[in-house]
Amino acid sequence: MSIRRTARTRRVVAAVSMTAALALAVSACGSDGGEAKDPGSSQSSSVPSKSSDGDKGAKHEDTSAGGNVDPSVKLAEVRGSGLTLVINQVKRDSGGFVTVQGEIKNVSDRIQNSNAWAGTETSVAGNNPNSVAGATLVDKAGKKRYYVLRDTDSRCLCTTGILPLSEGESTPIFMQFPAPPSTTTEVDFTLPTFATTSLKISG
Repeated sequence: MSIRRTARTRRVVAAVSMTAALALAVSACGSDGGEAKDPGSSQSSSVPSKSSDGDKGAKHEDTSAGGNVDPSVKLAEVRGSGLTLVINQVKRDSGGFVTVQGEIKNVSDRIQNSNAWAGTETSVAGNNPNSVAGATLVDKAGKKRYYVLRDTDSRCLCTTGILPLSEGESTPIFMQFPAPPSTTTEVDFTLPTFATTSLKISG
């Protein structure tokens, strides 16, 4: 009887030990998970602080969709009301697009809004507020006007979400258009509130 009791006691002790070990392992995993969440939550809480700084991060990401551009290259410079628009690159892509990249700078002493740059097309302006969706290219030789590309939901392939520009502040922009025929090497570019300028297409 004592042998059976001893064996049974050993089994009970072993089971209790295993249960305690499992509980400890689970709690350890839980604490690791908690530690993993903390950096994530602190990172997510830091996102608003970045976007609150004029959403500059988001704007740069949008602009980079057209590729890197050399800001020292100025293909054209046009003025609007208290604003300047510098075009840095006009490139024909192999996919049948023309990508225009540049920068808009507030050279006035007051805050400038971007509302008018989205154009007057109701569906496009409504789905792309504070954007440059209103830009156009005109092939004078081919007598054809090209609008900024958009998807089936009228979302443009261009910079969107541009916040008001304070005095001296600038924002990079990009727009993609259907490519004119390869024989067309020069087009007229227009963005609402800015003067029209001629651009040479590279690529």
